[in-house]
Amino acid sequence: MSTACVLVGAMLLDAALGEPRWLWQRLPHPAVLMGRVIGLADARFNTGEASRLKGALVVVGLVIGAMVLGKVIGLFGWLPELIIAAILLAQRSLVDHVQEVGDGLRLSLGDGRRMVARIVSRDTAHMDQSAVARSAIESGAENLSDGVIAPAFWFLIGGLPGLLVYKVVNTADSMIGYRSEKYLHFGWAAARLDDVLNWVPARITAALIATSHAGLSQWQAIKADARLHRSPNAGWPEAAMARALGISLAGPRAYDGKMQSFPFVNPEGRKELGPDDVDAACGALWRSWGITLAAALILALF
Repeated sequence: MSTACVLVGAMLLDAALGEPRWLWQRLPHPAVLMGRVIGLADARFNTGEASRLKGALVVVGLVIGAMVLGKVIGLFGWLPELIIAAILLAQRSLVDHVQEVGDGLRLSLGDGRRMVARIVSRDTAHMDQSAVARSAIESGAENLSDGVIAPAFWFLIGGLPGLLVYKVVNTADSMIGYRSEKYLHFGWAAARLDDVLNWVPARITAALIATSHAGLSQWQAIKADARLHRSPNAGWPEAAMARALGISLAGPRAYDGKMQSFPFVNPEGRKELGPDDVDAACGALWRSWGITLAAALILALF
């Protein structure tokens, strides 16, 4: 079975089942296992001098290990590949988590804050309704790229080894790729390689969001907005989502009690947001997924 056929099956399986809680209460999720390995490497090697070199060697080891594991699993045929790919795609769980924020806001501001705190790292205790909705929409746009489009892209490019390499690097970036004193040097390689692996998928994600709404007529505006973001990649899907929904995203927010003045993406867009905007974002996530599925089907046929 071709890689594209396996991807189609994986996308449909993920959309149907998402993340079965009963399963992951009994077994460790592959991403959790990756996190444990990275945590052990962090504890063992993130000490003393030459931390940048040590961090780079850890990333090389993770990449080689992921490639070998993918090759070994591939020896057992397409079915294990399909199941693992479905597990590592996150469309259904992504939409569910974003939708929970909108549903929470309809109950109360406090419920919305509690739901959004599950998916963002910024301070949520003093957010108003617009900030809660904005945070959920930003998270949905960014994670469409990181959790769905990038894994699918690297699965098509490199099969299961490609997917596992992407996921372990992305997990490493989320754990050690910070510009803090502890990780500035040790996590440098993980952060830079994650930027490289997400460069193309982030722009594909922006194109998918744009195409599923007003088309690519606003591409130059999306490109300009994306440059306002502190990340070389995350700004693309966020800028496309902002334009698609006619809203402003990003802007000032607090981390660890300190307010940071990030610029707005699509600053002329509507800034008063609510649960209906979260619903619209979830619809945009499914539209983009649908175009991706259609593209995978075409590749599978030809």
